[in-house]
Amino acid sequence: MATEMRMIRWMCGYTRLDRIRNVMIREQVGVAPLEDKLRETRLRWFGHVKRRSVDTPVRRCEPIDLLYCRRGRGHPKMSWNEVIRSDMRFMGLTDDMEQDRNLWRSRIKIEDHK
Repeated sequence: MATEMRMIRWMCGYTRLDRIRNVMIREQVGVAPLEDKLRETRLRWFGHVKRRSVDTPVRRCEPIDLLYCRRGRGHPKMSWNEVIRSDMRFMGLTDDMEQDRNLWRSRIKIEDHK
């Protein structure tokens, strides 16, 4: 988020020394936070995949579990399913909503500032 704000400030010609709040700069430029837009894109793709039939190749890959794959040391990276589940919890979505395309799109849409 810090890098994103640095780039937005640079686009506007502001520096941190100008002491203008990030919210004010975002409203002036009219952009939503990148983190929210990425979440929207992930959930849009997830809804698209879940509405496909179970026989499609993208759905046949879902149950594959990579337990045999060894990861390096340290904190393990989140899997795609874990990221999607955390996004759905954050947005207050449930599994049955993804079948209704209009409801799903309206719930995941992140509006830009105007």
